[in-house]
Amino acid sequence: MRKLGRPSGHRKMMLRNLTTDLFKYGKIETTEFRAKEVRRIAEKLITLAKKNDLASRRLVLAEVLDETTVKNLFEKIAPKYQDRNGGYVRLTKVGLRRGDSTPKAVLELV
Repeated sequence: MRKLGRPSGHRKMMLRNLTTDLFKYGKIETTEFRAKEVRRIAEKLITLAKKNDLASRRLVLAEVLDETTVKNLFEKIAPKYQDRNGGYVRLTKVGLRRGDSTPKAVLELV
């Protein structure tokens, strides 16, 4: 896991916020290194949501901050991927950020 130049509490909450936004909006734009970390988390949560039982719902609720987003994940997003064995999130590099030239990427649900 990358440290991303943040203390552990800040890093975990930042990644949870980005993951929640990815499930809420379907697409986010962030730095490339953050996107790679969020992709790891999001793929695991979608795999959990595909099971669709109470234990997996509680595990997803521990990571995703919004209950309506969790409901949307279990009812709309996960059923689309029932016959897919991974690769739920696409990472596309979009260039450099103006100001500090950090590589940016777009993360979207396939």
